[in-house]
Amino acid sequence: MKQYLRQIHPLAWTIIIGTMFGRLVTSMSIPFLSIYLTRVLDATPTQTGVTVAVSSLAGVMVSFYGGYISDRIGRKIVMLISVFSWAGVFFIFSAAEHLWVFFVANTLNGLCRAVFEPTSRALLSDITSPENKLLVFNLRYAAINLGVVFGPIIGFQLGSSESTFPFVISGLVYIAYGLVLFLQFKLQHANLPERHQATAPRLREALMTTGRDRVFLPVLIGTTFCVLGYGHFSSTLAQYLARSPIFENGSQMFSYMLSLNAVTVLIIQYPLVRTFRNFPPLVPLIVGNLLVATSLMMSVILFTIGEVLLFTMMDMLIDRIAKPEWKGTYFGTIGFNNIGSVIAPVMGGVLLSQFGAENGLAVFLPIALTTALGVPFLLIAHRRLVVREKQTEPTSLSM
Repeated sequence: MKQYLRQIHPLAWTIIIGTMFGRLVTSMSIPFLSIYLTRVLDATPTQTGVTVAVSSLAGVMVSFYGGYISDRIGRKIVMLISVFSWAGVFFIFSAAEHLWVFFVANTLNGLCRAVFEPTSRALLSDITSPENKLLVFNLRYAAINLGVVFGPIIGFQLGSSESTFPFVISGLVYIAYGLVLFLQFKLQHANLPERHQATAPRLREALMTTGRDRVFLPVLIGTTFCVLGYGHFSSTLAQYLARSPIFENGSQMFSYMLSLNAVTVLIIQYPLVRTFRNFPPLVPLIVGNLLVATSLMMSVILFTIGEVLLFTMMDMLIDRIAKPEWKGTYFGTIGFNNIGSVIAPVMGGVLLSQFGAENGLAVFLPIALTTALGVPFLLIAHRRLVVREKQTEPTSLSM
């Protein structure tokens, strides 16, 4: 294991560690946004749902362009512009006093995330050898959850459900992250892979290629339903716990649930990925989709197992089905599955308004059933990928 860790590119370590601190500070603030809007600004569940959802909507609209642009002009400039812009967005959150300002800030939050995230993942793929990619993507996901272990608890102690001060901390940390990235890009310039502008796809060509990919398209549709189910965890569930008469301190319980979710990821991630790495790549996504749907009526730990199978293996799947010159484009295009995150808060807000927080079954049963709709699409993608790889196997062997 030590020899594999030594082979990881220094810039990859910067992204992994930066991801950990980034998620630490954002999990102190963003997950509590729906509770803050409900409690402090007296927003209705539907208003809250729309304000939370706009971040994902903005992300869906630009995620493809973020990955595409990084294929065209390079990862460095895209990552630096987006990370410093993201820092500014957190300062806007910290100064916001009206619902419309939170709406604008969350829109910008989604734009920055949708540009930075696929570009950073594509860069990780660029600078990592094939035999180390699974390890690097796992380390990145572990870093996310290591940050989320402590972030929600710290956020609760700082009063994130009633204050915007934690956003100031987020902004400062992202400025530091951007500065470290800038220095690393300068130091590692000679060790970065060259970007061949001639091989980068044009926009129309990229849209046609991803749209005609018979494996990628059902993966995109199927994972949209996965993300829909996952999106309720930080939106509908947060409002439900804060409003339900069953729970005395819903905000505190929510922070503990977020931390439990992250701790469980750290415990089960390696054995789960080790178990499923030799399975056909879409099997973990299918199992994960079913578990997320079921867990919406059961437990956080079961939910987390589904989360790990979905989001850890998804990066590996996209890396596997995309050609090198299309990596940023594919990582960006898969961001369209965040339409699920757009629908989740709005759908949850409408259900809570209609049935109330005292009727949990009526709220979460439709959510669970909707999430499960992704399974047929993932099964179709699985069958098509098996056929594709059988067709290309003789060619690769003859070479």
